[in-house]
Amino acid sequence: MKILQRNNVKITGNGERTILFAHGFGCDQKMWRFVAPAFEGEYRTVVFDQVGAGNSRIDQYEVASYASLDRYAEDVLEICSVLDIKDCIYVGHSVASMIGVLAALKAPGLFSKMVLIGPSPCYVNRGSYIGGFDASEMDYLLEVLDANYVAWARAMAPTIMGNLDRPELGAELSESFCRADPVIARQFARVTFLSDNREDLEKLVVPTLILQCSEDPIAPELVGKFVHSRIQGSSYIQLRATGHCPNMSSPDETIAAIRTFV
Repeated sequence: MKILQRNNVKITGNGERTILFAHGFGCDQKMWRFVAPAFEGEYRTVVFDQVGAGNSRIDQYEVASYASLDRYAEDVLEICSVLDIKDCIYVGHSVASMIGVLAALKAPGLFSKMVLIGPSPCYVNRGSYIGGFDASEMDYLLEVLDANYVAWARAMAPTIMGNLDRPELGAELSESFCRADPVIARQFARVTFLSDNREDLEKLVVPTLILQCSEDPIAPELVGKFVHSRIQGSSYIQLRATGHCPNMSSPDETIAAIRTFV
């Protein structure tokens, strides 16, 4: 079907219930290859590429349509509709966490549980809220990204990944960033880093687990605790994993944490 081709949707597993894994900015579904297979014996597992990433259909991208995270949330809902997914467990990494929150608000009852890995509702410091970046820092980051996306990607990926003693991880993330269409990636970066979904957190009523990495340069611990405090009844696990991508750097710990919840 067109929607499944658009997002390069892949389905595996044997269970009656579905776990949907959604990747963040600069990544693609390959970033789940160490985590998703662990659940195939119990669940139907679904992975996909955000439009503009991986092997998605780039020709389906429209600048005006994808000018906010709402469009990405609609993509998630369309995938669930086509696959007749109900009672779904949603696992979102980084910005896909907020994409999932928006999807859950648009379709109450679709998700029975949500796991948010390294979530941030707002990356910029605003008033008493600490998102991790001053406005001037964010402006500079986006200026550099606009000027030379590939250079920005190669410089930023190792920092985002962390685990500098394992340079192969940063190299893989860098290559993932560079595989993305640069025009789409630049816009997705702006949509991601300038988003503010703080008010949406309090509307979420789905049982939710927040997985927070240590020493996360993109979504620091204060942000994870903020998300936990705003989602009523949510659970919070502080991972030993460092950096922003525990699905790659510490898949066993990530799997174990998800299992305690689902």
